[in-house]
Amino acid sequence: MPEVDLAFPRAYVEFVNPDDDAEVLRCDLTWLTSAYTCIFGQGCRGIYADAPDSGCCTLGAHFSDADDERRVAAYVAQLGPEQWQLHPGREVTAADWVEADDDGERKTRTAEVDGQQACVFHNRPGFAAGTGCALHQLAFRLDRHPLETKPDVCWQLPIRRTFRDVERQDGTSYTEVTIGEYDRRGWGPGGHDLDWYCSGNTEAHVAAEPVYLTHEAELVALMGQAAYAELVRHCESHVRSRSTLGRHPADPA
Repeated sequence: MPEVDLAFPRAYVEFVNPDDDAEVLRCDLTWLTSAYTCIFGQGCRGIYADAPDSGCCTLGAHFSDADDERRVAAYVAQLGPEQWQLHPGREVTAADWVEADDDGERKTRTAEVDGQQACVFHNRPGFAAGTGCALHQLAFRLDRHPLETKPDVCWQLPIRRTFRDVERQDGTSYTEVTIGEYDRRGWGPGGHDLDWYCSGNTEAHVAAEPVYLTHEAELVALMGQAAYAELVRHCESHVRSRSTLGRHPADPA
């Protein structure tokens, strides 16, 4: 089935963060109540046709800040050659897994294996420990959630959090925090050149439960427990009352 058009009506809800009255959450109910689920290894064709087994790992992951990189580094140190296909076979240094892009921004390195370029942590098909992110697999071995072991951008995708300062007519202001879908536009101009993308593709809208439930841990990390509880209330109300207008067009009819 084709990917749906990016422009369609969406339902949003706004509410004050219960833990911070200077912050207003603006949440995309259409996305958060959709049937999206990650289908890596179950039909995902990757973002580039020449790297179909790499999912969205082809370009590597930019770190959100120094704390993000330091957190990931602590888990990289726990990976051995049995868990990480591209482990250097000696004590790991930052140069083994960190590089700078053309703008000087730090990110995970990419490496080519059998002609396919991908993040250095992406274990390729046929590796004994299994295909996919070595840091993701490490989380399960440690009985932790992958959001603890992976770079921020990896565990957040395809949920997108953005910030905007808003000034009211009375001169007061607040921070608007939008929680929504990380569609092609979130990747910048290059997003429209991706050969395949998941968030608006019908093949990935096959979950038995909606995003706000399947991604509870990620949403709590992004907005806080109290705000998440308020979001759940709004999502449940939206599911009960939504019409065709409030449904994600990639969801099953």
